[in-house]
Amino acid sequence: MDLDLIPANPYLLLTPGPLSTTKSVRAAMLRDWCTWDDDYNQMVETVRSRLVALASPQPGYSCVLMQGSGTFSVEATISSAIPVGGKLLVLNNGAYGDRIVKIAQYHKIAVLAQDSGELGAPDLQRLRQNLEQDSAITHVAVVHCETTTGMLNPIYEIGAIVKEFKKTFIIDAMSSFGGIPIDMDEVQADFLISSANKCIQGVPGFGFILAKREALETCRGRARSLSLDLYDQWQAMDKGKGKWRFTSPTHVVRAFSQALDELQQEGLVERFNRYRNNQRLLVNGMRELGFETLLPDAQQSPIITSFISPKDPDYSFQNFYTALKKRGFVIYPGKVTVAATFRIGNIGDVHAADMTRLLTAIELLC
Repeated sequence: MDLDLIPANPYLLLTPGPLSTTKSVRAAMLRDWCTWDDDYNQMVETVRSRLVALASPQPGYSCVLMQGSGTFSVEATISSAIPVGGKLLVLNNGAYGDRIVKIAQYHKIAVLAQDSGELGAPDLQRLRQNLEQDSAITHVAVVHCETTTGMLNPIYEIGAIVKEFKKTFIIDAMSSFGGIPIDMDEVQADFLISSANKCIQGVPGFGFILAKREALETCRGRARSLSLDLYDQWQAMDKGKGKWRFTSPTHVVRAFSQALDELQQEGLVERFNRYRNNQRLLVNGMRELGFETLLPDAQQSPIITSFISPKDPDYSFQNFYTALKKRGFVIYPGKVTVAATFRIGNIGDVHAADMTRLLTAIELLC
């Protein structure tokens, strides 16, 4: 198809997802697919195998695709992986850690929230003490990139402690997988969860769970929901060679397949470097304009950055947002409770020249 016929986006989405996609990803959705057709099912199987290869070069892993937003996949994992009588410890330092705690509570799963505050990194010594003192804990969960602030949590160090105590390790890598190199085997993760519309640069509609096959086997009969039964979804896909239990988001899967092609063409390390360069250009330019970051650089991810709102009494986020949108950029409001902030993401089909244009637009508003 002539990509020139695909309309351009009216603005860049500088958010942690959904994000700005390429014309070729959007064009991939301009065809209908039958969920029972062999061509479509083969595409699903190829997507699954490519995600497994992206997660680790080591054998023993599988992939489950799950309809809905990324939160559906997180809930499917939490509600299927933890047995009756099990207990979840959540290393919580933001809204998405809070969400995991809430999911556990909804399903009547015993949960311990090890809260570090929105600006604090997980306390690894406290994690060790909790695991030493509470033998009822069976699973530990953490958000890799907590987009509440933009903080990147130390999953490799956490994984080493979790496995020292022989617990099951769950990583919410929603906003990092496909944009930051992660080896599930090295990080010692049993489950890793992400979504189509994040760093792989697809569109919203499904999430996915990457897991050790032996960890998926333990989920049999544990699910607390029919539609979010992780084990049954996995079995249906494995035995049906790409078939979903219920209607799948066919157009979204096709767009995601194209997005995987584009990730392969760019290279994972190269994509990480592009995101990191975007973020550095953004932060350096914003600091030159007088803005302060919420987090120190050592804690900052290359995904999204929180900036402290100007103290000028005439400043209004809504006015700032509207003015930037008119200039072709959509940013995010702040999410932390301890400070007035706004957030700017730099993932998706976003490049250094876009950061330069954004900084020019912001300078004109200052």
